[in-house]
Amino acid sequence: MKNKGAKNIDLETLRQEYVIEKEIAERLRSAGKEQRRVLYRQLYDEFYQRVPAFAVGTRKSDSGSRGIIRQMRILKPFLKQDSVFMEVGPGSCALSFEVAKRVKTVYAVDVSEEIALRPDNPENFHLIISNGIDIPLPENSIDVAYSNQLMEHLHPEDAFDQLKDIHKAVAPGGVYICITPNRIYGPSDVSKYFDETATGLHLKEYTCRELSELMIRAGFTRVQAMITTKNMRARLLVPVRFMKGIEDCIMQLWEKQRKRIVSKRKIKRILNVKLVATK
Repeated sequence: MKNKGAKNIDLETLRQEYVIEKEIAERLRSAGKEQRRVLYRQLYDEFYQRVPAFAVGTRKSDSGSRGIIRQMRILKPFLKQDSVFMEVGPGSCALSFEVAKRVKTVYAVDVSEEIALRPDNPENFHLIISNGIDIPLPENSIDVAYSNQLMEHLHPEDAFDQLKDIHKAVAPGGVYICITPNRIYGPSDVSKYFDETATGLHLKEYTCRELSELMIRAGFTRVQAMITTKNMRARLLVPVRFMKGIEDCIMQLWEKQRKRIVSKRKIKRILNVKLVATK
């Protein structure tokens, strides 16, 4: 049984969450497409109810947290006072609340109200509950779309459909910024402590190559990769082929060499999938 990176972590608590995640993930993986449109909301509500420590921990991620600050450093160059912003999979909505201070309108699209219930919503903030696949917003209405740690939670058959709907909602010249763990250094869900591949609620982890090609198929005209320094204090947009080349080189290494290289934090930061797709 895998135990990598579990120092100072309560493995028994993680194991309990892992068992629940595997159970719920298997129900999603084995369900048909129409079933999943209902199940995403039901099963994530169930997950947050059965693993309350996860929900509580996420709610504590307020606008002053380091995570929100790092994400705002990525988003600020794309935001204007008259922007309409959409976050897909907003979790606690702490980031959307912070963005709402800087833009005209914010839409937070999620499958569950369990984790996003807040009494202090800004006036220009709107929580939209979806079926986990569709984006129920008008066509060409969004200037900046964003998701962080979302794509990996979708059934692989649903990812393309959601990308097409995001593309439809984004206005011409608008962008979709997508951040997700790279499959090359995975798994990145709770199963990393117990398995060699993602078997929890990360239903599919992607490489830059895989996800950028899906984005082009969905209709986006250009996809760039974002490389950031620690804490996102600096960022660089590069052609996605640059990241594809790095991924290809790493995948050609022997397994032991590859695992040793991708275990380094600096390499993970470079490999982390951060894509900017322009309509």
